[in-house]
Amino acid sequence: MTSLSSVDVLSAESPKPQLDHPLDIRAVIVFLAIVGCGLFFAAYSIHGDVEATGTTVKSLVPFFLLGVALVIALSFEFVNGFHDTANAVATVIYTHSLPAPIAVVWSGCFNFLGVLWSTGAVAFGIVSLLPVELILQVGSQAGFAMVFAMLIAAIIWNLGTWWLGLPASSSHTLIGSIIGVGVANALMRGRDGTSGVDWGKATEIGYALLFSPIVGFICAALLLLIFKAVIRKPALYREPKGAAAPPAWIRGLLILTCTGVSFAHGSNDGQKGMGLIMLILIGTVPTAYALNRAVPAHHVQTFIAVSDAAAKVVDAKAAGYDVLGDPRPAVTDYIARHELNEGTYPSLAVLIQDVAKEVGSYGSLSKVPADQVANTRNDMYLASEAIRVLSKDHAADLTPAQVKTLSAYKKELDLSTKFIPTWVKICVALALGLGTMIGWKRIVVTVGEKIGKEHLTYGQGAAAELVAMGTIFAADNFGLPVSTTHVLSSGVAGTMAANGSGLQLATLRNIVMAWVLTLPCAILLSASLYWIFRQIF
Repeated sequence: MTSLSSVDVLSAESPKPQLDHPLDIRAVIVFLAIVGCGLFFAAYSIHGDVEATGTTVKSLVPFFLLGVALVIALSFEFVNGFHDTANAVATVIYTHSLPAPIAVVWSGCFNFLGVLWSTGAVAFGIVSLLPVELILQVGSQAGFAMVFAMLIAAIIWNLGTWWLGLPASSSHTLIGSIIGVGVANALMRGRDGTSGVDWGKATEIGYALLFSPIVGFICAALLLLIFKAVIRKPALYREPKGAAAPPAWIRGLLILTCTGVSFAHGSNDGQKGMGLIMLILIGTVPTAYALNRAVPAHHVQTFIAVSDAAAKVVDAKAAGYDVLGDPRPAVTDYIARHELNEGTYPSLAVLIQDVAKEVGSYGSLSKVPADQVANTRNDMYLASEAIRVLSKDHAADLTPAQVKTLSAYKKELDLSTKFIPTWVKICVALALGLGTMIGWKRIVVTVGEKIGKEHLTYGQGAAAELVAMGTIFAADNFGLPVSTTHVLSSGVAGTMAANGSGLQLATLRNIVMAWVLTLPCAILLSASLYWIFRQIF
């Protein structure tokens, strides 16, 4: 990659920003101190949560594996920070709205806040892509192999594309890693590789990833043209003069949009790591994290009532079939294959009734015995996923009232199993925020200098950032992961095309190649790593 010359940096006539700054040892010390405090905080929180359950620790091996898995998961978020968030700061840096050091710290702080603000919908949307049998056995050797393979494959691909300065997508990479594990797991179990993935959910997420760069390109181009028609200020559409800051109102808009993209990136991308960390916690310390112990005891009566209503809806579809033996295999098979048979409805009805009896007999989730926590959680998860698939694939067979009843039941199940402790959000927020402040230059240079043939203008930066911010917030509300990288880099390309600035086809070709290759390469990497880890474990 070509570096900036001293003439480029120092010349008052050059619109290029100064990106090279001497390393400050004080900043390094503060950085390491925050990392150390974050890891200590995670360990202290886990210790407190386990102690609150009254569980006696008999072996430190699960906690060692937990520590390794958490470090890998947080490393993924750290790499995600400097890989993806560089897109958010490129526009404010190249329009001289903020100096590079201030911009990356500012962006890091709002990534941190975005993670804390997130709902968790995206986190569990990602998790639902995983093979159901691995989720139910996440604490087993296969479960650890799954988590390690996914995260390490994603980190390897992200680091590779970052090293080449390519704005590739961390979301795209993680989805590919999940699919790779699912395919490998199915093949190793003697099944068709396509049966190892929830392709309906994968397609839904795939559409979000596929269309987001198209939306970014078209909408940013249109928004710039609207700017030109409404705001007739030529300076807004010309490259900056020297290193001078833009007019105050333009600068404020650019900083605002950078802030919004950073916040939105944190609220969307930060959740991907959260979902996987929760899987790790459930697998290693189920007594503390398999069930939401914060749900009040009086809520049990509500849960039993909606369970009875849901069981009646499902039982009405059973058409007189009885369940012989354990209902769980039939429900698990339905979730994996999305194929109804004569045993699906009666098995699901029995499972719903069993879960209600379990919870009702204990009185509250916090009183579920330690040796039963994992089983109760798995039963709730199976029921919730079965209702999700049923409501989506066979909605035409249900009346609006039945859909409402099943949705209310699923909401109660998810309240009990799909939760994220505050300390997990804080640790992910720290990893993503700190990552934003490290290694940002390579991607920033690509977005700022190598997409268009002319220097980025104020109007182009504002249009691209506004579209990226809106797209990511919308996806977050729908629980869909999108790529900040794809939306913003395609938005910059759209504004260059609309402005007649020209596009550097070599760069666009490389970005498109990274976009096309990310999914198959991540699938191959994670599948290979999963096979290797299964042999090791």
